[in-house]
Amino acid sequence: MNPEQIRKLQIQPEAKSRPRGTMWIIFFAVIVVGAAAAFFALSQKGERRIFNRGTNITATAKNNFPSATTNSPSAQTSDAVLTVSGYIVNRERIEISPRFLGVVTWIGVKKGDAVTNRQVIALLDDTEYKARLAEADGRVATAKAAVDKAKLTYDRVVKLARTNIESKQAEDDARLQLESAQASLKEAGGAREVAKVYLDWTVIHSPIDGVVLEKLVDPNELVTPQSFGGTRGPSTAIIAIADPKDLQVEIDLNEADLSKVSLNQKCRVSPEAYPDKIYQGYVVEIAPEADRSKGTLQVKVQIREPDKFLTPELSAKVDFLK
Repeated sequence: MNPEQIRKLQIQPEAKSRPRGTMWIIFFAVIVVGAAAAFFALSQKGERRIFNRGTNITATAKNNFPSATTNSPSAQTSDAVLTVSGYIVNRERIEISPRFLGVVTWIGVKKGDAVTNRQVIALLDDTEYKARLAEADGRVATAKAAVDKAKLTYDRVVKLARTNIESKQAEDDARLQLESAQASLKEAGGAREVAKVYLDWTVIHSPIDGVVLEKLVDPNELVTPQSFGGTRGPSTAIIAIADPKDLQVEIDLNEADLSKVSLNQKCRVSPEAYPDKIYQGYVVEIAPEADRSKGTLQVKVQIREPDKFLTPELSAKVDFLK
């Protein structure tokens, strides 16, 4: 083989060198991919740490602060053995009727007015009773005059009997006449008191401090004393009064729940109209007789410190406490 052929078979020096630009691109790509993987791994680890830290803080906060559900209705009723509904009523509803047949001449109150004990609330026609009182005064005056005359007669007869001018019988007769006159004076005095009482009854007073629930008559109307009280019969009352600070809740309790209720048991009362208002109370009355047709027994719960939010005849919820 000649030298010319050997030279053709040799690899040229410029062909031995590899392209350096391609190698640098590959190397740079590997570095970028590695950096991205490292950054992603660090990010995931940081998020887990932040999440775990937040979970710990939340758990700590729950341990340090009370839950807001402690004031929920379920928490409030957790100490109740029984919850029922009833109606708010006045402990005493007083319907004021006249003592006798008469005509109303004046009424000084209207529905919703506050009244005090012994306040004058109405007047009846008193013409007849003033006349009767005047007649009774005349009879008393006549009886007093008769007593004075009988006493003078008796004194004279006693003096004469001592000198034997009058007999013992005359003295006894004079004494009996004096006693009869004194009895007539007492009777006339009693009749005058009766007439005065009737005249006083023409002025109607409030028997309690309270509020007028109803005005049942108007001036110039005829009223009678026929009244059986409450809802037990016909009533011809002038007005109805009750004390707004003396309220109860009336409940018809199912016989299956009787074992859960006892006298003086503490209760919690909430009117249906204002469910956020809570009042304390206690069982004040358990009826001695049940209603056979309903299978219930009436229970009354006295409300402590009632206010304007409690309206009679509206419904209320009662929790009987343990």
